Amino acid sequence: MGPGVIPVEEVARVPAPGTAIPVSVAFSPDDANVAFLHDSSGGLVRDLYFFDVAGGECRALTVPGPEQGLDEDHVSLEEALLRERRRELGLGITRYAWASGAQRLLVPLQDGVYVQEGADGDLRKVVGSEAGPVLDPSLSPDGAMVAFVRDAEVHVASVEGGPARRLTQGAQATGRTHGLAEFVAQEEMDRSSGYWWSRDGSWLAFTEVDETHIPAYRIVHQGSDSVGEGAYEDHRYPFAGAANASVRLGVVPVSGGETRWLHLDLDLDVGAAAAAGGDFYLARVQWMPDGTLVAQVEDRAQARLDLFRFDPETGARRELLTETSDVWVNLHHLFHPLERTEGLAGGFVWGSERTGFRHLYLCDGNGEVVRPLTSGRWVVDALHGVDEEAGLVWFSATLDSPTQCHLYSVPLAGGEPRRVTAGAGMHRVVVDHRCRQFVDVHSAVGRQPTLTLRSLPGGEVIHMIHDRPDERVERLGLVGPELVSLTTGDGVELHGVLHRPTSGTAPHPTIVSVYGGPHVQRATDTWGVTADMRAQYLRSLGYAVFLLDNRGGARRGLEFEAAIRHDLGNVEVRDQVDGVRWLVEQGIADPERVGIYGWSYGGYLAAMCLARAPGVFKAAVAGAPVTHWDGYDTHYTERYMGTPASNPEGYERSSVMSHVESMTGELLLVHGLLDENVHFRHTARLVSALVGARKRFDLLMLPEERHLPRKAEDRVYVEERVRDFFMAHL
Repeated sequence: MGPGVIPVEEVARVPAPGTAIPVSVAFSPDDANVAFLHDSSGGLVRDLYFFDVAGGECRALTVPGPEQGLDEDHVSLEEALLRERRRELGLGITRYAWASGAQRLLVPLQDGVYVQEGADGDLRKVVGSEAGPVLDPSLSPDGAMVAFVRDAEVHVASVEGGPARRLTQGAQATGRTHGLAEFVAQEEMDRSSGYWWSRDGSWLAFTEVDETHIPAYRIVHQGSDSVGEGAYEDHRYPFAGAANASVRLGVVPVSGGETRWLHLDLDLDVGAAAAAGGDFYLARVQWMPDGTLVAQVEDRAQARLDLFRFDPETGARRELLTETSDVWVNLHHLFHPLERTEGLAGGFVWGSERTGFRHLYLCDGNGEVVRPLTSGRWVVDALHGVDEEAGLVWFSATLDSPTQCHLYSVPLAGGEPRRVTAGAGMHRVVVDHRCRQFVDVHSAVGRQPTLTLRSLPGGEVIHMIHDRPDERVERLGLVGPELVSLTTGDGVELHGVLHRPTSGTAPHPTIVSVYGGPHVQRATDTWGVTADMRAQYLRSLGYAVFLLDNRGGARRGLEFEAAIRHDLGNVEVRDQVDGVRWLVEQGIADPERVGIYGWSYGGYLAAMCLARAPGVFKAAVAGAPVTHWDGYDTHYTERYMGTPASNPEGYERSSVMSHVESMTGELLLVHGLLDENVHFRHTARLVSALVGARKRFDLLMLPEERHLPRKAEDRVYVEERVRDFFMAHL
């Protein structure tokens, strides 16, 4: 490679330049400390730090020994799969949690679960892992007990010592689980837990998940030196149109006793329905200040979502509100119970897309809307807190621009939002419990991320927590890309990111970087687009690299999303083609030398672009692609496509295999053989169709990888193969 070319090892290195910042930021219950995870050397082996709000000093937690932190080679299969669902690459200390009502901290380590008294105490072990993996541990609100899942049952133990006590019964060795979230809840619904402490610590709500009726899908460790039982995995995978896991929600006294099963079905016949899980999704569970329990339940078609309030003592159910949509109901975390607002006992702040854009509403204790709190052609991203004393709601949104994110406040009594954060870009914030201060994680295309402690309501700086520019940015010659906008042939504005090459004369060979799937937005004013190391690498090799957020993506409203309904791989391809045509019209792209790459949904779109627009794209790299939607999971696929039985033409049209005959360009397929999310079967089915059509392709299999490559040597090799592929064909 010539001078100025970024070393390929730097491309594959994680974290990317400028992104080794504190993560998992959380205020202590008394708001006196900010805790976070961070590797001060710029790597992934994280320690737990405490930042003293009053003194502005930062110190690290002392762990019993360096071997206590997590490493990839010593995790159980259950823990490895949880890390896959969380897309967790961090090592060392990977999780911690404060008790909600006590200055006590929980820290899971390699050999068990530890607790610490405040920021200054010593770690002490309360539950060991000798008897098996300790899954999803959490402290009771008062910090006196720890709950966890082991051998498919929920257990509780005193932090003062003594044996753990099994709280749930009947799941162990049956194929069922108590207290663990099912696959689609973790992968698609952003619900990682399967049990919840009541606010007073006297009850635990928990799920029972039964997947025994779902046929096992076997994944063989083809690269393993051994054979037999340890060389394969069986997964109960819910394929589109087929059976889902059966889920029940129960409540049990923490002191022990009988489980009361709650009626979740979206019907009026309570009868025997509480005795068995119906065909619905349990999306969210939250305890209310008055001791009742609220569950968000979604129908299988995802066109309806109900909020139910339950009395744990009697099991009595009351419907609070129902959301319906002729597109789909997007799940969110915009729900905040009110405790002290006069005249609104049992009320809450709620998020809804009933206008086509996600906004906040003030609801009374019966679920009736008192007033909209926000409105307009923009989207609320997150609800950070409600200051009932001051009468203010704090939230993040796209009010100023869909490519930015800022913190705003709005009065509970009604009024216009007021922006708090300053400076263009993306502000990811964490507000303290009293809504008096917040941590602002701010970055932009030309600004590496910083963490600042700021005051509320004005946003003034209190302390700088993290501001450490990465020396690799200058050493590797990273240059921020351009944020661009274009209009499609049918009049829709799209946003993109353009990396111009470091050398050469326009028009340039051009490579499109695509994801293009729903619930994702990539073209934003954030450091992440500058730290896109594959784009920077290809740019250093003389390619223009272009990223375009097509229709179907996030943060633009429901109509923008709904363009893909029942017809995946159509409008997305058309928008990407319009993006290439715009590049050609601008004199940037050589129309005879355009390639595309993507992973997961992006791998699907890369293959679809090559097949459905063969005159535009000459080469494609498709990583871990879905190739036929009947092979992906229920919750994700059916939201956008319906079922294979209800939309057979759409499924066929959206399959890559249906368009193989028109494929004329070069294709590189990359896939991990252990991928339990998008199975290697997707690539195998496409390979079969390519062979049948006598189409050329290259195949890179990663025998020891799952959905995303984790091993450094595998990541380097993938980058080399992608580079060589484009250099050969563009």
